[in-house]
Amino acid sequence: MFEGEALGLGAMYETRTIRAPRPFKVGALPTGGSYIIMEFIEFGSSRGNQSVFGKKLAEMHKAGKSSKGFGFDVDNTIGSTPQINKWTSNWIEFYAEHRLGYQLKLALDQYGDSTIYQRGHRLMKNLAPLFEGVNVEPCLLHGDLWSGNISSDKNGEPVILDPACYYGHNEAEFGMSWCAGFGGSFYNSYFEVMPKQPGFEKRRDLYMLYHYLNHYNLFGSGYRSSALSIIDDYLRMLKV
Repeated sequence: MFEGEALGLGAMYETRTIRAPRPFKVGALPTGGSYIIMEFIEFGSSRGNQSVFGKKLAEMHKAGKSSKGFGFDVDNTIGSTPQINKWTSNWIEFYAEHRLGYQLKLALDQYGDSTIYQRGHRLMKNLAPLFEGVNVEPCLLHGDLWSGNISSDKNGEPVILDPACYYGHNEAEFGMSWCAGFGGSFYNSYFEVMPKQPGFEKRRDLYMLYHYLNHYNLFGSGYRSSALSIIDDYLRMLKV
């Protein structure tokens, strides 16, 4: 269970950019279940400086590159949902199939929600215009960057933990921004290191959609309207 988390923590640690707990060992317990042993970090009293955090996160994205394409060496989880990380050379294909498509199929299987499934698939087939003029390179992503996974050490340096890592478009890191509390100073510092690409604002909700769908599948119908609203907005924008 913890192999994916350990590999993700290790990959972030190896960038030598932002602080993440160094993993030491994972294994199975004789009575069932599994364990992970990692570095102890004494947390500070706050989440740290947003400007510093934005800079450090961008440095991780810039340093953490992959020669294999988009994906990760193992599948892992986003919350308790399996996250498929099959290596794929094309980002749009990866995101459509292994992020949106997987979640849409879960919604169909779990709730019989053919409406969100069918509309979501229409969107999946028409993503290319959102990426015109954009050079998408695989960057190491934390993958589940919400406020509960962001802290600081006793010296005030930012710390990120409990990842769902994979190599993807750096903008996908902001998919949980609706419950991460990123402010203007965070984004300003981030974009000084990783410049904003054309169409960033148009893609912002696309990356939130994955996490809204996951919350729908994990926690129920309270998240359905947000996910469906995003899908419908894109279908209107793209005229499909």
